[in-house]
Amino acid sequence: ARASPPPRGRPADCGDARYFDISRLACGPCGAHQRQSAGGSSCVCQPGYRMVSSNGGSSVICEKCPENMSGVTQDGWNCITCPKGLTSEGKCKCLNNEILVERSIDGILLNEALCMHCNGSEQSFSASDASGNRCVRCEQTFINVSKSCDCSSPNILTGGLCFSASDSLPPKGVATVRFGQLGITLTSAWFLKNLQSSASACWLYSNLTACQALGNMCVMNMNSLSSSSTDACGLFQYIYVNTARLGIVHSIAFWRHNLPWLYYGDQPGLASQVLEANHFPTIFSFKGTDKDVKLQFIAASFDAAGNFLKWQNLEGGILQLCPDTQTKLSAAYAFGTTYQQSCKISVSKILLDFANPIFYDLFLEYNGDNGQQYLWAVPVLNLNLQYSEMFVNQGSNMNNWLLTRRFFLVDTLSGKENDLGKLPRVIRIASKITISIRLVSHTQRGTIYPPLLTIAYTDVLVQNPETQSVMVSFSVSYEMNQSEAQIQTDITLGVLGGLAVLWSLLKTAGWKRRTGSSIIDLQTVLKFLLFYAGDLANVFFVITVGTGIYWLVFFKAQQFVSVLLPLPSQEEDFVTYVACAFSLKALQFLQLLVSQLAIDIFFIDWERPKGKVLKAVEGEGVIKSAAAPVSIWRTYFIANEWNEIQTVRKINPLFQVLAVLFFLEVVGFSNLALMDSSSSLTRGSESYIAPWSRVLRFGVSAALWLAIAFLQIIFFSVFYERFVEDKISQFVDLCCMSNISVFLLSHSCFGYYIHGRSVHGHADTNMEEMNINLKREAENLCSQRGLLPNTDGQTFQISISRKMRLHYDRIHETLTRKRGPARLLDSSANTFEQSTRAYNTMNKFLSSFIDHVHKEMDYIVKDKLLLERILGMEFMEPIEKSIFYNDEGHSFSDVLYYGNETTLLIFDVLFFSIVDLASQSFVLAAILTYLQQEIFRFIRNTLGQKNLASKTLVDERFLI
Repeated sequence: ARASPPPRGRPADCGDARYFDISRLACGPCGAHQRQSAGGSSCVCQPGYRMVSSNGGSSVICEKCPENMSGVTQDGWNCITCPKGLTSEGKCKCLNNEILVERSIDGILLNEALCMHCNGSEQSFSASDASGNRCVRCEQTFINVSKSCDCSSPNILTGGLCFSASDSLPPKGVATVRFGQLGITLTSAWFLKNLQSSASACWLYSNLTACQALGNMCVMNMNSLSSSSTDACGLFQYIYVNTARLGIVHSIAFWRHNLPWLYYGDQPGLASQVLEANHFPTIFSFKGTDKDVKLQFIAASFDAAGNFLKWQNLEGGILQLCPDTQTKLSAAYAFGTTYQQSCKISVSKILLDFANPIFYDLFLEYNGDNGQQYLWAVPVLNLNLQYSEMFVNQGSNMNNWLLTRRFFLVDTLSGKENDLGKLPRVIRIASKITISIRLVSHTQRGTIYPPLLTIAYTDVLVQNPETQSVMVSFSVSYEMNQSEAQIQTDITLGVLGGLAVLWSLLKTAGWKRRTGSSIIDLQTVLKFLLFYAGDLANVFFVITVGTGIYWLVFFKAQQFVSVLLPLPSQEEDFVTYVACAFSLKALQFLQLLVSQLAIDIFFIDWERPKGKVLKAVEGEGVIKSAAAPVSIWRTYFIANEWNEIQTVRKINPLFQVLAVLFFLEVVGFSNLALMDSSSSLTRGSESYIAPWSRVLRFGVSAALWLAIAFLQIIFFSVFYERFVEDKISQFVDLCCMSNISVFLLSHSCFGYYIHGRSVHGHADTNMEEMNINLKREAENLCSQRGLLPNTDGQTFQISISRKMRLHYDRIHETLTRKRGPARLLDSSANTFEQSTRAYNTMNKFLSSFIDHVHKEMDYIVKDKLLLERILGMEFMEPIEKSIFYNDEGHSFSDVLYYGNETTLLIFDVLFFSIVDLASQSFVLAAILTYLQQEIFRFIRNTLGQKNLASKTLVDERFLI
C-alpha cells in the first residue's frame, strides 16, 4: 500500500528547544545546553557554553565556559573574558563607535577581548561599521558639519546623515503611506529611516541618488498631491518649486536638474496637450519593406535607494508579471498587434521575486532624420492617483487627467512597519497595465499620437502569502477616434430606419388590401409592427455586415496605417446592433412560419368519369347504373408532392454549414478575425495569437456565409435546376399531367392559383395512352396548357372578391366541421359522408368558378403593373370581379420555404453569429445553427402536413 505523506513541518513550528530536521522534514530535539540556531535547521550552544564539536543538526557537543572567561567568541568555539559585559547571546559587547577585537593580527585568540575606539578626529574621521567589526570613514555630512564622526546637538542626525542646525532644511516629513483601497495608513519603516535624510540631502546638496530616492518614495505614496501634507510628495513638491534656478532638462519644463521627472503638471487641459498636440515622428505600415516595424520601448530602471540600474528593453518582458515565451513577448510590441495577457500569481511568489522594488521611466525610441536615436517620454496615467482637492483624475475626459512619469510593478517595501526583515503588512501590485497607441485622425501615413501607459494598482493585506493570490494583466491596445464612424452609423441607421417605416407602411397597406379590410384596428397595428420588425432587422443586418466587412477589408489590407480596430469597449454598440437584428429577424421568421402553417389550400380535380358502372343501392336490393368513380390517387399524389416541397430551399443547409466551418477552421479564414495586422490565413504554433475582434469575427463569418450561399443559389438556379431537377417547376408540370389545379389563399382575399387542367381531357389512363398524350403535346398537336386559350401561363396571383371569399368559407366550414365539438355536428348524416359531400361541393364550386360559370363571381385575367410588382401590392380592389394576375415566375412559392430564402438566410447568419459572439466558437455555432434548421424544418413539415390534411380533406395517413 502507498505510504501516506509526512505532515508538513516548518522550522518556526519547532520552538527554541528543537530544530528542523531537513532529512525527516520534521522537528527533532536539541541536546543538553543547546537551542535552535537562527536558521532553524541545526542546534547551537546556549549562552555561556562553547562548542566542542559540531556535525550539523543535533550532532553538537557543548561545554560550559569557566567563571573567569564567561564570554563566548563570535564563532562560538572558544571562551573569552569580556571586560565590558555580555550580550543576550553570551557574546562580548562594546560601546558605540568601538570595535570588538578577539584575536591578534596573526589569528591567535586573546585571553581578554579588546574594545578598540575608532578615531573620529581630524585625519582619521573613522567610526565603526554597521556590524561593529571594523573602523571605516565617517559619512561625509558628519565631517562637513562637525569636523568629526559625532553629530551632537544642536546638529540634526537623520537617516544616517548629519545636518547643521543652521541649515535651511525642508519641513519635517510625515513617514506615512496611504493604502486607499484598504483604508489603511501605515508608518513605513523605510520612510521613517530615509525620507527626511533624502529630502534634506536633495535640498542642501542636490545629491542625485537622494533626489531619486525621494522621488521613488513619492511614487510609492501614489503621487499624493495634497497641499496640506508634508509626506514624500509634499517634500518633493517643496524642493521642485524652490529649485527652478537650477534649470530644466532637455527643454522639458517638468524635468528639473537633479530631480526625477514625476509629473507633467496639473494645469487644466495639459493632458490633452501632451497626448494630442504633437505626433510621434515615425510612420508605421503593415505592408512593404517596413512590415515588421517594432515599437521600441525602453525603460530606465532605478532601485529604491535612487541608484540607476540599467536600460531595459520592454521586449524582455519586464512589465509582464505573468510567465511567457520570448516569442510571444516580442509580438506584444509589433505595431498593430493587440496583445493581452493575464494570470493569477500568488503573493508568496511576488514576495520572493520582488523583494526590492524597481522603478521605471518609460521611453519610446525612434530614429531622427539624421539617423541618430532619440527618446520620446511615455506619459503614465495612474488610476490609483491620490488627488488634490482641486483636481479629479477620473472619467473619459482627457482634460481631467493628471499624467505622471515614474512607476513600479510591485512595492513590498513601503508596507513594512518596523523590522525590515519581516514580511510587509501591505504590498502594492500593478494588477493592470495597458499601453495605448492611438492613431491620428484622418491620417493616411500611419501617424500616431504619443503612447500612453495606464496602470492600476491593487493593495493586498498580507495574511497568508501561500494561499493569497492576485489577478494581474498586461495589454497593448491600438485605438482611433471612433466618434466619426459612430456618427455615420447613426445617420445610416436613421435614414434606413425611416425608409423601413415607409416600406412597412406600404406592406401594411398591401396586406389590408389583400385581407379585404378597410378599417385600421389593433390587428392592423400589430401587423405593421411585425412588418417593421422584419424591415428594421434588415437595416441592422445591412449596417452590421457592412461595418464588419469594412473593418475586415480596410484594416487587413492597408499598407500605411489609416484605420485601427474598435476596442472591446467600443464594440458594445456593434454587438447590440447584431443582437437587435437577430431578435427582430427571429420575430419575422416566427411570424412567417405561423402564416405558412395557416394557409387555405385545395386541390381541384378536373377529371371526369369515363362511362357508367352498375351499382347496388343499399337497402333497396336493386342495381342501378352510375357514373364511374374518379380515382383519388392523383389527388393524394399531388398532396404528397406539395408536402415534400414545403421546406425545399434554394440552398443546401447542411452543405452551407459544413462549407462555412471548413473555410473558417480548416482553411484558416478565422485567423482574419485576430486583432493583428497580418492577413495570412495561417499562424505558427509558437507564435503569439492575438485576441479576437468581435467585429472581425462577425465580418468574416457573415461574408463567408453570404458568399457561399450566393454561390449555391447561382449553382442551383443556373445549373442544377436547369439540367438536373427543379422541384417547383416539376410540381407545376405534374399538376397539369395529373389534371389537378391548386387553389391557394395566403390571405383572406389573396392567394395563388396553379392551373393544372390537362389538355388531354383525362389523366386517369394507362401508360400507353399517357405516352401518346406526351408525344402529341411535344409535337404541338394539342392545345396549350395555359388558363387562357393559346397561352402557357399556368401560375397566377389571384385577388378574389369578398363575395367569392364568403362562398368559399361557407363550403370550407362544412369541410372542417367534423373537427368541431360533437354537439355542433349534423346527427342526421354520417360525418364521413358529410365531409365527402363538402369536398365534392368545393371541387365543383372552384372548377365552375375557374370555368366562369358563376357570373356574379366571375374574374378577369390581367398583367400586373411594373410598380405593383416592385411594391408587392395590388392597386385595383376586386369588388365585382376577382382578378387573376399573370405570374411570370412561381410566386406561389411565397407560401413555401423556397420563396423566403432571403429571410431564412439572414436568420441563419444572425443565429450563427450570435452563438459565436457569445461562445467564441465557430464549431459550436455551426452545430447549433444546423440543429435549429432541422428543428424548424421538422416543425414546418409536421404542422404543415396537418394543415394540408385539414384544408384539403386528404387523409393524413396517405401523406408520407
